[in-house]
Amino acid sequence: MRIRKILRAAALGVLAVAAFTASARAETITVTHWGSAFYGAPYAVAMEKGFFKKRGLDITGILTSAGGGTSVRNTLAGDLPFGEVALPAAILAINSGQPIRMISGGVETIADILWITQPDAPYASIKDLAGKKVSFTSPGSVTNMLILMCLKAAGMDAKDVKLVPAGDIGANLSAVLNRAVDAGMNGEPLYSQNKAKIKPVFWTKDCFPPEMTQTVGITTTDFAATGGDKLRAILAARREGVEYIMKNPDESADIVAKAYNGDPKLYREVFRHFVEIKYFGDGRFNFAGMNRMAEGMQLVGTLKAPPDWKKIIDPQFLPQDLMPTQ
Repeated sequence: MRIRKILRAAALGVLAVAAFTASARAETITVTHWGSAFYGAPYAVAMEKGFFKKRGLDITGILTSAGGGTSVRNTLAGDLPFGEVALPAAILAINSGQPIRMISGGVETIADILWITQPDAPYASIKDLAGKKVSFTSPGSVTNMLILMCLKAAGMDAKDVKLVPAGDIGANLSAVLNRAVDAGMNGEPLYSQNKAKIKPVFWTKDCFPPEMTQTVGITTTDFAATGGDKLRAILAARREGVEYIMKNPDESADIVAKAYNGDPKLYREVFRHFVEIKYFGDGRFNFAGMNRMAEGMQLVGTLKAPPDWKKIIDPQFLPQDLMPTQ
């Protein structure tokens, strides 16, 4: 009898260890432009400060892309199907029948995005780019939509320039520096890193109000039905990462600089600016910013009708105080 009890206890111990190992398995999530843009900063802070681990998750890797639909596809294919992707890409994917749902808000302003050129170039406004090569990231991305919206705001359209999808932010910078294009999109930290080599042509915040939802959290419909605990943990950890950034911008900048292999001094300057413009949302759905982004998509013909947000968002994984009120 005693031997059976010992064997049974040993077996239970093995099962417990196996269960712990399975629950603590290292996993990856998707964040658009990880390592080049700052959408991923709250996740870098959450990984470094243990905000994921204290909620039972071992998020050790971030899958990235050059934006647009690629980030959505990466999310669908990921071992942990969660991603922070461009809002337009999420809307377009859902409208095309992709099995995803938006579960949180993300970055809530476009005040950081601009188009740059060579210092000696004779371009000082978007109107000066008529007939020129102008690059953005990828079709369906936020930058694709923003350049079209800025052109329209200036009384121009896509036919007035030669639009070129160049890839990620670094590729856009390289295209400008190598004179492959006349102007390309840019943002922090590459803008501050290269101020001596480039100059602004125009900022998107000068085209229209900057309160626009850039990114949203998404998951698959299947995982929304089965992975609720993990999704709640991810959103809670990201929120804690945002709160930490707001309270400790310098330390957070150092953490992200390490994750991105960037310059801590430069990142501290950038993060102080981000705190001022409230760059990172806490996860709640900002319907004003979402509607403005959707309106922009309609203006340029990428969206036929306003989204019915109630049909495409799934807020159940947000904490109670972040639940939508409309």
